[in-house]
Amino acid sequence: MRIRFTGTLEGGRVLYSIGKIEAASAWHPENSEPLQRNWRELILRDLIRTAEDIDADAIIGVGYQSGGILRIDETGVKLKRVVATGIAVKISCAA
Repeated sequence: MRIRFTGTLEGGRVLYSIGKIEAASAWHPENSEPLQRNWRELILRDLIRTAEDIDADAIIGVGYQSGGILRIDETGVKLKRVVATGIAVKISCAA
């Protein structure tokens, strides 16, 4: 699986875009990072699994963003998560 944080691939060209995919971290307190030290790696693994499930060859334009806020009414605690997004694509490798 090729992963690019830009919209281009080296050594291949995009045949077609399959679609936008995403994966998210676990919910965690609003004013902190996710509790796992390797949260970026975990989210990226989930993103790769999603791409493999739909038979993609690569993911381009990978980025991380806040996935919104969830407020627990009983306690007033606000939670958030980090979401990784990308475009799953089929590629043609240069010969």
